[in-house]
Amino acid sequence: MIRSEVLHMKSMTGYGKGEASNESRKVTIEIKSVNNRFLDINTRFPKSLSYVEDTVKKQIQEVVKRGTLDVYYTYEVTGDTDKVVEADIPLAGEYLAAMRTVKDELGLPDDITAMSVLRMPDVLTVTAAEDDREEIKALFEKAAKEAVASLDAMRVIEGRSAKTDLAKLVGNIITSLKSVITRAPLVVVDYRDKLSKRIAELLDQPAADETRIATEVAVFADKCDINEEISRLTSHIDQFTKALESGEPQGRRLDFLSQEMNREINTMGSKANDLELSKLVIEMKNELEKIKEQIRNVE
Repeated sequence: MIRSEVLHMKSMTGYGKGEASNESRKVTIEIKSVNNRFLDINTRFPKSLSYVEDTVKKQIQEVVKRGTLDVYYTYEVTGDTDKVVEADIPLAGEYLAAMRTVKDELGLPDDITAMSVLRMPDVLTVTAAEDDREEIKALFEKAAKEAVASLDAMRVIEGRSAKTDLAKLVGNIITSLKSVITRAPLVVVDYRDKLSKRIAELLDQPAADETRIATEVAVFADKCDINEEISRLTSHIDQFTKALESGEPQGRRLDFLSQEMNREINTMGSKANDLELSKLVIEMKNELEKIKEQIRNVE
């Protein structure tokens, strides 16, 4: 089993190449990966090499958990090998039936021969002898293991960079949130002062009705109270930070947490009856958008 580097966030994009050879054969495998919510492995092995497909996929599945991976290969015969020629009789029969139908429909001469059928695609295949198949499979396994290790090394390097960026971005949100926590209680105080001054001006009296002011301030304070949102956002940020340090694939969890953070920040924005708070909310949303963009490529 391939043991990938642990305790590192991984990107879903990367490239890896591996080679394996013996006295008579050489196998080269290249793997390119891009982001995907699930694991999707695309191989392009012909029928004559179909028996190596599961071996190659197994090497990938032991290391890669998410992403779209395209697997390319070259297989060279460099020496003498035993081969077996096989005929696909059912397929040959289908070709023959189709040829006869075309002949009858178009009134063509009856010149269909065995050679005509044998020339059709995939009727004849040249494969390795049974003893050689295990040898070939071993070469593909070795090349695939090397390619996956190379791919994973690149994904780890890119993952480190993404982790650094994400930590910085979430740090920016924490800084803005601290300012929100400082500013939020002052919003009600400012509102009370402005309301008292406004009522005094309207009534043309130095002292306004304190009961009326208290009622208005209480209603305002209830509408703009964001303590619950602050508490939940703080919790989501804490979970997000812990997930960044995990060695397990955390892309889906980080995506979920970013959506929850977005929900709380949006609610703050809708309640923020204050210019300074609104600016802080916009700052957090901008940083969160950058986070979501980075997360799309995290395994």
